Amino acid sequence: MPGRTSRLLGGLLLGVLLTLGTTQGATAEPATTTTATATAATVTASGIPSVGTDWDRPGPYEVDVDIEAVHTFYHPRAMGASGERHPVVIWGNGTGAVPGIYSSLLRHWASHGFIVAAANTPTSNFAISMRAGIDVLERRNADPGSPYFGRVDLARIGSAGHSQGGAAALNAAVDARVDTAVPIQPGPLTDPDLTGVPVFYLAGERNLTVWPALVKALYRDSDHLPAVYGEVRGAGHLSSIGDGGAFRAPTTAWLRFWLMADENARGYFFGPDCVHCGDDELWSGWDRNERARLIPGPGGA
Repeated sequence: MPGRTSRLLGGLLLGVLLTLGTTQGATAEPATTTTATATAATVTASGIPSVGTDWDRPGPYEVDVDIEAVHTFYHPRAMGASGERHPVVIWGNGTGAVPGIYSSLLRHWASHGFIVAAANTPTSNFAISMRAGIDVLERRNADPGSPYFGRVDLARIGSAGHSQGGAAALNAAVDARVDTAVPIQPGPLTDPDLTGVPVFYLAGERNLTVWPALVKALYRDSDHLPAVYGEVRGAGHLSSIGDGGAFRAPTTAWLRFWLMADENARGYFFGPDCVHCGDDELWSGWDRNERARLIPGPGGA
């Protein structure tokens, strides 16, 4: 595509993103404990309260947001109130975007017990600011004067992002501290061969900016690690912004499984009877590679 046309499309995309970000980000409300399963006494193996399988609904934590110069932190308001430590998700924005555009999705993850360190940069591809978010949380977790003191689970870290930030989620996963990656409609400037952590690739059926074929090519290049590919039916390139839309529930389940040892999420992805492998209403495309098929489902099946 000629450079002039690319710049024009990029400007139009940025304008739409900023408009939607102003509307959706400004009206996002902190999560509340409204779900019946969120009030249950059961907890995951990591000490975070179980939500059953209500991945799409707010979790048990109310949420605070700290906007700083380099990062925006979304986190449970009462971190560690029951002695639990909170896993980390580092986030990368799409081209020209800021965390507020994705605020409702990032709040949603924080309501489920994650500390989300969203890089404020609109050019996240190299994941430098994303990985720096881990450094910041390491320092605060060790600082007795910080509200994060002793409350961050630095042994459980995931990377996620959209578009350019989706490529950045893979690039961030070269860091040995990152345990899993969730690239949402990722751009092409990345190399899956550089990481070995489990990856959940997400594409949009009607995405004309990042074609599903491009995402599937990254997935197919990930045969050395457990990888799952999900193509959301009817989704365009902007469908994951705001509250995450149809991307919200599956990404929440994936992060809870890998970072919270939430066994309720195992059957969503793994085992011969995985819940969403054949969900034609949600997915226009779905696949699991050989290494993902080797991960047992519920009951070891």
